[in-house]
Amino acid sequence: MAELEALEFGKSDFVLLDEVNMEQFMENLKLRFEMGRIYTFIGEVVVSVNPYREMDIYGKEAISAYRGRELYENPPHLYAVADAAYKAMKRRAKDTCIVISGESGAGKTEASKYIMQYIAAITNPSQREEVESVKNVLLKSNCVLEAFGNAKTNRNDNSSRFGKYMDINFSFSGDPTGGHINNYLLEKVRTFCFTTGSENPPQTLLESYHLQGDPAVYAYTKEGAGSSVSNKHSPQHIHRNTFTATRSPQHGNIQFGTEEEIVQVEGDGEVVSHIAELTSTQPQQVEKALLFRTVATGGGDVIEKGHSEQEACFGREAFSKALYERLFGWIVGRINSVIEVKDYNPMLHGKNTVIGVLDIYGFEIFDNNSFEQFCINYCNEKLQQLFIELILRQEQEEYEREGVAWQHIEYFNNQIIVDLVEQNHKGILSMLDEACLSGGRVTDTVCLDSMSSRLAQHPHYTDRKLTPADKTMEFQKHFRIRHYAGDVTYSVEGFLDKNKDLLFQDFKRLMFNSTNPVLKDMWPDGGLSITEVTKRPQTAASLFKNSIVALVDKLSCKEPYYVRCVKPNEMKSPVLFDAARCQHQVAYLGLLENVRVRRAGFAYRQGYSRFLLRYKMTCEYTWPNHLMATDREAVEAIVTQHGFQDDVAYGHTKLFVRSPRSLFSLEQERAALIPILVLFLQKVWRGALARKRCRQLRAVYAIMGCYRKHKLKAHFLEVERRLANARNMADYGRGVEWPLPPAALAQFHDITVTLHRRWWAHQVVKRIPPSEVSEVRAKVAALGALDGARKAWGVGRPWERDYLANVRDQFGLVLFSGLCRKVNRFNKSTDRAVLITDKHLYKLEPRKQYKVLKRTPLDQVSPRDTHTYMHTLTHPIQDGIPVPQEGEKPVTKTTGSRGS
Repeated sequence: MAELEALEFGKSDFVLLDEVNMEQFMENLKLRFEMGRIYTFIGEVVVSVNPYREMDIYGKEAISAYRGRELYENPPHLYAVADAAYKAMKRRAKDTCIVISGESGAGKTEASKYIMQYIAAITNPSQREEVESVKNVLLKSNCVLEAFGNAKTNRNDNSSRFGKYMDINFSFSGDPTGGHINNYLLEKVRTFCFTTGSENPPQTLLESYHLQGDPAVYAYTKEGAGSSVSNKHSPQHIHRNTFTATRSPQHGNIQFGTEEEIVQVEGDGEVVSHIAELTSTQPQQVEKALLFRTVATGGGDVIEKGHSEQEACFGREAFSKALYERLFGWIVGRINSVIEVKDYNPMLHGKNTVIGVLDIYGFEIFDNNSFEQFCINYCNEKLQQLFIELILRQEQEEYEREGVAWQHIEYFNNQIIVDLVEQNHKGILSMLDEACLSGGRVTDTVCLDSMSSRLAQHPHYTDRKLTPADKTMEFQKHFRIRHYAGDVTYSVEGFLDKNKDLLFQDFKRLMFNSTNPVLKDMWPDGGLSITEVTKRPQTAASLFKNSIVALVDKLSCKEPYYVRCVKPNEMKSPVLFDAARCQHQVAYLGLLENVRVRRAGFAYRQGYSRFLLRYKMTCEYTWPNHLMATDREAVEAIVTQHGFQDDVAYGHTKLFVRSPRSLFSLEQERAALIPILVLFLQKVWRGALARKRCRQLRAVYAIMGCYRKHKLKAHFLEVERRLANARNMADYGRGVEWPLPPAALAQFHDITVTLHRRWWAHQVVKRIPPSEVSEVRAKVAALGALDGARKAWGVGRPWERDYLANVRDQFGLVLFSGLCRKVNRFNKSTDRAVLITDKHLYKLEPRKQYKVLKRTPLDQVSPRDTHTYMHTLTHPIQDGIPVPQEGEKPVTKTTGSRGS
């Protein structure tokens, strides 16, 4: 069951209806259709309602959602049943089949396409070229068969007029390796009732086949000349473009007349010539086959017997239908030759498993039901019988497998209807064959009288002769069968002719002798000699019965899955739900019967582990995890706590719940707990994420710390390596390039470099002679005062210090003397001399015998005076004047604002 849809969309499984009756069933079906939920389960059966619009429920995302999931894990969908069939085939190496049924226009063909597309999408994940080729042919074969086998009807623009069963073969790894197609009961009568499309074929194509664009010109197509197909891209439109000439509606335009008791083809023979050209035969041979029949007498003589007008018309129509049937069969054969499994060896390739897909016409009830509807409804009776038998068998097998007591289920067994149709010597098909094979002149009316007398006591058969008061039937025309889906009235007119469907051997020989190899290949039986004894060909009813029996045998040995298609209205409207129309289909599809079968025992069954996983939060002993010995004991605890232990049965691996109400009580409690659990889980999950983030950050910091230590240690080792021999270097490591430090060691690096420089300076100073120490100290002091102020200040030459030695006697202890130049605020320069003692700074006039102009105690000397002093100290004297160094302007002492 599907457990993920809210109740506002109705019950996603009809098994869970409160009461099993038609009213509730239709109410739920209508609600889901109106809410856009076109699929609903009945256990493992999918009920599909044609939406008549595009729906965004297919594609890659939907395929991913259903791939590998159980039926009840997602909302109902075709993909769910397709995946279930594929899993059963792959996991258990069991052949499976998907039976798609419903009336014309219910969406069977589209459903089969979606199932095929899903299987193609989930197989061959390795994209092997040969497997992809097989998949493409399998998918595209649908288009070809639709183009030649579909038609517009009053109820469906693209109606399949044939039944199709496709076996898809899979390798042991689950990849498609090939397939085989069987077709059933191709509706050849459509050859005479062709409906035109919305556009004409190209004129050149028409001319090449000697055709006209107006279908009303031809006898076989004029009935549909006034209608149109709504979609020009429909397979029917393709069919008209590709197949009109091959089907040759000109056959129907051949008219016969009698002259002197001899039947002749009317007209100038142009139509016969065109047919001969299209079939690659001779006009004379075509006309002969139309007018004469060659037979062999008992003595071996061969004679030609002329037709009557009626026989000629019968032969013409039989030939037209045979052309269409042989062509369609040839197309199916060609497709099978391409997709069949080749060079398969079970010893090398493993077991070959199969998924069968059956897309066959549904039960039909028209205003005028003929031989085709009789065969179609017989087919549906057989399939319904198989459906009920397999469903019951599956139920019984599951009960026995789980050790649950099996109860006999009452249901309508339609075997009595099947026997009415197919029973040897007593069934309707046998009576038809007897009438066709009898030597006398037997008509449809005579056959109906025989049926009336022989089946008078059958509870499911009646006609007007047996019920004279029933005026809905006509005498000598109608009979009625009470099918499982309802009463159907058939018109017996044409039954025998359609059942005989005999084609004169002359036409077979005509086509076998065609120069067209394709046509020749379609008619191998035309190569038989005229005198060769052959069995009388089987009737259409016998052939169809044998094919249906073979189909049922195929399906019965496979594990079946079902898709039941419902047509919501006759207007092809996406919003209209015709309740009466749908109820009729629900009845003849046996859907309510199916629900009753599923509900007769236990409505719901689920494995213990999955049941526990879904409902464990409703019991204190099982949430969040139970401590019991088995999951079954935990499930028993849940059931006991909710008080419906008398409504369940315990199997070996599954719990069986009898009433849907018990399940809904669990669902309601679960729905109430889910928001609380979600909040709790969100809290726990957020906490888990936060703790995880914290651990990650701690790990990051630990890694960063270790890395930082590594970088520091690596830096120390590199510094040690580079300066290890500094003491023995000529420059004591001054020229060594220091490694770039990590950011954390930037300050330490600066300190280390400073220490190294001090050590280097210490090493240099140690090597200075004592006599030069005072000069070095003076230069160091000058460096501190002039750092950045002067580019060259005489550090590289010896300093005299006392440049005015001839005048120093009168001043006491002279520390420094020298000449300088004074520049006042008017930019006027004057030569002066400076002399520094241990107590005073003297300004002298060199031109007046070094007359003292000013005396300033040293403690009153300003920085500007010091700058002037240092300038004089660091510049050489030439002719008693300080000489500017390279790149310098003459700079003189300027003390104070007055230039003193």
